[in-house]
Amino acid sequence: MSAQSASRLAAERWFLQRGLPAVLRPGVLVQRVWTRSAPALAGLAVVMTFSMIIVGVTGKYTIDIDGTPNRTEWFVLAVIVLVLPAAAVVGWLVSRTDDTRIRATVSGASLGIAALGGVYAGPSPRVWVDIVTEIVIVAVIVVCTATGAGAILGWAVRMTLANLASIGNLLLGALPVMLLTVLVFFNGPVWTMASTVSRPRLWFALLFLMLIAGTFLLSSTMSRVRPILAPDAKQPEDAARLVGTPFEAMPDRPRRVDLSRPERLNVGFVLAMSQIVQVMTVSIVTGLLFFVLGLILVSPELLAALTNHGSPDGQFLGMTLPVPDALIQVTMFLIALTFMYLAARAVGDKEYRERFVDPLIDDLRLTLVARDRYRTVTADPENTQREGGISTLRPCN
Repeated sequence: MSAQSASRLAAERWFLQRGLPAVLRPGVLVQRVWTRSAPALAGLAVVMTFSMIIVGVTGKYTIDIDGTPNRTEWFVLAVIVLVLPAAAVVGWLVSRTDDTRIRATVSGASLGIAALGGVYAGPSPRVWVDIVTEIVIVAVIVVCTATGAGAILGWAVRMTLANLASIGNLLLGALPVMLLTVLVFFNGPVWTMASTVSRPRLWFALLFLMLIAGTFLLSSTMSRVRPILAPDAKQPEDAARLVGTPFEAMPDRPRRVDLSRPERLNVGFVLAMSQIVQVMTVSIVTGLLFFVLGLILVSPELLAALTNHGSPDGQFLGMTLPVPDALIQVTMFLIALTFMYLAARAVGDKEYRERFVDPLIDDLRLTLVARDRYRTVTADPENTQREGGISTLRPCN
């Protein structure tokens, strides 16, 4: 592989890792789909491995744990807690390697494990249903990779893991709402509502609240982003920040060519998701803290008093768990409240913007400079025009 081709591949991986597939030239996303799908396929293999463990230990294809769990059921609960973090970590580790042979091997091995899990430990005792389900999941992974959606989802997972690494600082900012939600958590009418409202109705209510908060975040972010999308938004120090990246030796252009509509949508989505993922991470951690507090404090007698003799068992994602359903729903409600508070703070708090939002905007400006250089290198020579003696390259869109 020539140095120019290697540099171009490195540049394309650079954009994909930042969740910006729309920047790439046409045809790039459908190349090397098999190796680029390796992280997602590895995550699927982890999930199917855990599924085989559960079926092998319990002999059941569904999880139904009520009352007081025995030793086997406690093991199953531990597996449920670990499966998603383990899948995310394995996918992240696979995404860190650029060796195509390793990725191809991981993809093949993951597909074999997923097929084995579909035969012996699928979501139902009917093998053909499990095989069809596995084929559909693999097809969705490949399609998402080929369309760039997988790059955005992978970026979101990496962003979540990065936020978890700095969760202490983020929780410090959420401390006021944590103190406020203590009052909500021990409020009798809230528990009555949680034990009465159906799960679909609660999901609709939570989505409604989060949609409002997300809309405010998006509108505020885009108002701050528009100035750096302008053709004259480049700054002299931007070039120095590209030292050590695949774009260091690429030629630049004096003015930025306007972003296409897909690029604008991609940029807006990534910036909005950066804040939403950050806020949602803190909200979920806050909700889990109260969930654990509820497991410690809510005795059968207190549960009966708060919920008028509500069920001590709960349903979540089709599983029956030995956790009060009211506690699950109160936790979900607290997560939504925390999300709304932090979203409002992200919009109106100057200190929060300087600490968390401004670095995102600054990183975007650098990414757009890299985009200009990439577009210059990959421009079609037939689209080259000369204006006033200066060679201006028009990128292929």
